[in-house]
This record gives sequence, C-alpha cells and structure tokens, in this order.
Amino acid sequence: MIQDLTICIPAYNEAAAVKVTLEKLRAKFDDAEIILVDDGSTDETYELAKSVEDVVVISHDRNRGYGSALKTAIRNSNGKAIAWFDADGQHQPDDLVKVVQPVLEDKMDVVIGSRGKGSDVRMDRLPGKMLLKFVAETIVGDFIPDLNSGLRCFKSEVIKRYLHLLPEGFSASTTSTLLMKKRGYRIDFVDIIANKRKGESSVNIVYDGLVTMGLIIRILILFNALPFFSLLSILQIVPGLLWGLWYIIDGSGLSVFASTLIISGLLTLFMGLICDQITELRKERLE
Repeated sequence: MIQDLTICIPAYNEAAAVKVTLEKLRAKFDDAEIILVDDGSTDETYELAKSVEDVVVISHDRNRGYGSALKTAIRNSNGKAIAWFDADGQHQPDDLVKVVQPVLEDKMDVVIGSRGKGSDVRMDRLPGKMLLKFVAETIVGDFIPDLNSGLRCFKSEVIKRYLHLLPEGFSASTTSTLLMKKRGYRIDFVDIIANKRKGESSVNIVYDGLVTMGLIIRILILFNALPFFSLLSILQIVPGLLWGLWYIIDGSGLSVFASTLIISGLLTLFMGLICDQITELRKERLE
C-alpha cells in the first residue's frame, strides 16, 4: 500500500496495452492516484482506459505531444510524489515500487529507472541517443546512467516548479533529467528492465532524428548558453583576426570580410550574454 502517490501516464494510440497496464498498476497501488492523459488517440485508448475503475482519464482534443500530456496530468495531480509511467507495456509495477519508495521516504528528490541488462533496445535509435547522452553528460559534468527513461518519480513540489521549462514533445524526460542535475537536487538511478513495447511506436526515425538535433541545440542554450555562444563567437572572431592580419601585413588594410567576421563574432558573444541571463531567470522563476 503506497499513499500520497500520483502516477501520471501519457497515452497516444496505446490500445494494445493500456488496459492491462492500468489494471496491473491499480492492483499493485491500491491507494495511489492514477491519471491517464489520452493525447488525441485515434484508436480505442480512451474507451479502454475509462473501463478501468478508479482511474482518472483526461482527453486532449488533438495530439499535443508526450510532454504536454505529462504536464496536463501533473497539473491535475494531488500526490506528494509524482511518478511517470508509460502506457505501452514496457514497465512493470514492481520496478515502479523501487523508483517511488526513496521519494516517499524523503531519501531522494528524484529517482529515475535506469534500463539495464535484459531491456529491449531499439538499435536504430542508439546512435542518436548516444550523441544526446554525450552532450548531456558534458553539460552536467557527470555520468548519467539513463537520460530519457520514461519511468521516474519526483517530489511534487520539485517537478511542479519547472513545468514551464518542460517541452511539449518526447524531450520532456531528457530536459527534466538535466534540470534536476543542474539545479542540485538529490537524484538517484535504480536498475529496471524495460520490456518490448506493445503496439506500434509513434516515433518517426527521420523526423525525430531532426528533432533530436534541435533538442541538442535547445539543451545547450538552456543550460550552457554562454559557453555555447562563446564558442560560436570564437569560431568567427579568430578566423576574422587571422584573415585581417594577413591583409594588414600585406599592406592592403583590414578587409571587409575580416571586419564582418569580427563584428559578427562580437554580436554572437553579446547575444550569448543576453541568452544566459534570460535562461537563468527562467530556471529561477518559481524557485
């Protein structure tokens, strides 16, 4: 029996697994609040979810994204601890117990399930995930066992402070991990096994590959704006100075191209300073 817990479940076209998932969760967590957000599904996800007793089902009028569904669930939650759980049959309630317990016992502010040996792995997504993980670990300066696991638990007052920073799409999990790391919360990773999902994935390799590239840039700007823009600035100013010096030595004076590179680099640096201040204000807004 686990009290003071809200389990938030985003669902989009998960008719193949949603009912069994909810029934397992309700049997294991008889006192927990379970909120499922149907994110504009075109199959029977909503009807199947509504058929399970004591589950709050909220429906989006259209598909808004994984992060948007989670934020809707969190805003309607009442628990002192908030867990994220996928509707596609990947996760097991026993693993959720391991993730939730340290938060409820006030030993941790955040616990994330780390998919280990025996978990299902999509090889076509592995290169993008490895690149994203490298960037994230560089930003936080620490090893991250699992960057974007969908099984995690937060103290309610912690995650609700940062809802304004969570993106609408799949990157909500990645962003929340980095936020918790960068803001210095007590965070732990526990080993879990993620099974093969039931039903078809809504992830498009090409589209989401481009989204991943955009996410990397977004993360760099959100968490390391000044270093990111400083690097871009150096990549313009240094070639500009070298190019200009060559023409000055030659007696032709500073060239227009060199001047343009130097001015562009300085403008980029000033933009970085402004972005750094804005992102810090955004992160601290509700702290």
